[in-house]
Amino acid sequence: MASSSGTSSGSSFLQNSGSEEDLQQLMDQRKRKRMISNRESARRSRMRKQKHLDDLMGQVSNLRKENNQILTSMNVTTQHYLNVEAENSILRAQLSELSRRLESLNEIIAVLDANNNCNGLVVMDHNEPYSFNFAQNDIMLDGFNVTNSWNYLSANHPIMTADVLQY
Repeated sequence: MASSSGTSSGSSFLQNSGSEEDLQQLMDQRKRKRMISNRESARRSRMRKQKHLDDLMGQVSNLRKENNQILTSMNVTTQHYLNVEAENSILRAQLSELSRRLESLNEIIAVLDANNNCNGLVVMDHNEPYSFNFAQNDIMLDGFNVTNSWNYLSANHPIMTADVLQY
C-alpha cells in the first residue's frame, strides 16, 4: 500500500505539475494578450491626442489669420476716422472764420445804413442788400462800393483750406 499511495501521490504531483504548467501557460497567454491590448490602446490614445493637437493647431492658425484681418480692418477704420476728424476740424475752423466775416459784414452794413440815414440818402431795399457789377468787379452794398473793404477783410481774415482726402 505504501507503494500505491506513493504512486498516487506521485501521479497527483505530476497532475498538479501539469496543471500548474497549464495554468502558468494560460496566465502567460492572458498576460501577453493584455500587453498587446494595452499597447494597441496606448497607440490609439496617442493617435487621438495627435489628432486633437493637430485640430488645435489648425484652430490657432485660423484664429491668428482672423485676428490679423480684424487688426488690419481696425487700422484702416482708425485711419479713416482720423482723416474725417481732421477734415471736420478744418470745416469747424472755416465755419468759425466765415461766421466772423459775416458778422463783420453785417456790422459794415449797419454802419452804412446808419451813415445813409444820417446823410439823408435813400436806403436800398434790404431784400436785395447787395449788387455786383460784373464789368468792373465792384461790389455795392446799399449804394456804397465795398470792393476795397472786401479786399481788406480777405487780406486780414484768410479762410483755412485743406486738401480733400481720398479714401
